Amino acid sequence: MKVKLWIVFVIVVGVLVSLDLWLKVWSANNLQNNPPRYLIYGLLGLSYYENTGIAFGLLSGHDWSAWVISMVKVVALVTLLVYYHRLPLENKYWFTRIPLIMIFAGGVGNLFDRITLGAVRDMFEFLFMNFAIFNLADVFIVLGCLSWVVSELLVVKTHANHEAA
Repeated sequence: MKVKLWIVFVIVVGVLVSLDLWLKVWSANNLQNNPPRYLIYGLLGLSYYENTGIAFGLLSGHDWSAWVISMVKVVALVTLLVYYHRLPLENKYWFTRIPLIMIFAGGVGNLFDRITLGAVRDMFEFLFMNFAIFNLADVFIVLGCLSWVVSELLVVKTHANHEAA
């Protein structure tokens, strides 16, 4: 059964990372040095930006930050792999596995950019407020983290409480 879990893991991560990297290449080719494009007028747009720092551009311009960030990401990705592997085989843990896969894929997509370019390519921009520009990998990470918390609080914990009763 563990082999099937890892096959699913590799396939889904491969698809998600491919989507992220394809969108980053498309953005670099079509948005760089061009005005923003609207996805949803006045709400969400597409721009091209290379973030050399961490979240919200913090530490931009510091050469050492790319290496430190990359090492932290590698440790986080390995930790996610170990956690994924140690999850019990019961079906209720799919609600934990799916968010872990999303977080891992987002981390790999951004780590790939950081290692190959020294920056992360971002393209989504909220137009109604001054907020950070982000990419599909960031979306995977945020949605994965939120759904992981929900799964732990509502699905796994509730299921364990019912078994104890």
